[in-house]
Amino acid sequence: MKIHEYQAKELFRKNGVPVPNGGVAFTPEEARGVAQTLGGFPVVVKAQIHAGGRGKGGGVKLARSLEEVGALAGQIIGMTLVTPQTGPQGRLVKKVLVEQGLNIAKELYLSILPDRATAQNIIMASEAGGMDIETVAAETPEKIVKVYVDPLLGIQPYHLREAAFRLNIPAAAMKPFFALLSSLYRVFNTCDCSLVEINPLVLTAENSVIALDAKVDVDSNALFRHKDILAYRDTDEEDPLELEASKYNLNYINLGGGGNVGNMVNGAGLAMATMDIIKLAGAEPANFLDVGGGANAEMVENGFRILLSDKNVRGILINIFGGILRCDVLAQGVVTAAHKAGLNVPVVVRMEGTNVEEGRRILSESGLNLITAVDLKDAAQKVAAIVNA
Repeated sequence: MKIHEYQAKELFRKNGVPVPNGGVAFTPEEARGVAQTLGGFPVVVKAQIHAGGRGKGGGVKLARSLEEVGALAGQIIGMTLVTPQTGPQGRLVKKVLVEQGLNIAKELYLSILPDRATAQNIIMASEAGGMDIETVAAETPEKIVKVYVDPLLGIQPYHLREAAFRLNIPAAAMKPFFALLSSLYRVFNTCDCSLVEINPLVLTAENSVIALDAKVDVDSNALFRHKDILAYRDTDEEDPLELEASKYNLNYINLGGGGNVGNMVNGAGLAMATMDIIKLAGAEPANFLDVGGGANAEMVENGFRILLSDKNVRGILINIFGGILRCDVLAQGVVTAAHKAGLNVPVVVRMEGTNVEEGRRILSESGLNLITAVDLKDAAQKVAAIVNA
């Protein structure tokens, strides 16, 4: 689960990670009120959405007076902010973070994330802070510092020293940097994070080390342990169809890449294979909906309805291996949903497993225009021919 920058900074502040003074505002009047508490100018007005690259999109502005704070907040709140991470549709900004300006001497990049290849956590850092880290990694990989931490051992003083020396932290800022990195690792570990990131981490002229930005992703499977973090959830920032699917214990992922084939599968591994074969057949998956192994007819019906509501979908591929989810249960759910929602796109069905013959009978006698396939390759080729026609 992603959270907003101002929420991530609340977590940082509680755990001893230094952040600028500031507060969230939902109106220009509230923004001016926050600015008045900061003790001087300039201040920064920052759009709060679940996406990076906000500055390049016009969502981060410097204000040098109270009147300018109100004017800039009025411009940003209500705007549709487009960044490389939002896609062309952008995100509606409903709130801003107003923060004190800092006397910045140097900008760094700092993050912590798990590394599956080594089964360790990585402290990833760079002196090229404030830039797109993906660009730095691609064009100047030698600027990326990686320090590996055994999660059973935890962060140790030698990890802190290695990161600091490789980042060329000045001697006067060493102790503040050690304290910040130790506290950041505590956030990562105790909050079950899949990512904590500061870009930029700034060294001030006074040799302070402060998280000027904050990004935190929390493992959704661990949220039962973190009711306080779950309270940060902002459903306005989530895909409406993904949110709708979660109400029925369905896993729906909008791929957001301009695809036009909707996918219903039972199992994440089967979903990956299905999307790969669709691409090999010359089409593009728009999404996938995993109904899971224990789905009932009602869950299948709701899932099919969600797929049909995606306006980008020009064809649907249903690829099910009937085990716990029997093929006749799937077929009945599909038929019910198609009759209720109105079948307005072609549907290719490939199913194998428990009660497959009964499932095929239900589909064939439904009176619907459902296209059957003998195997996954045949199904992918048929749906690709439909959407590319």
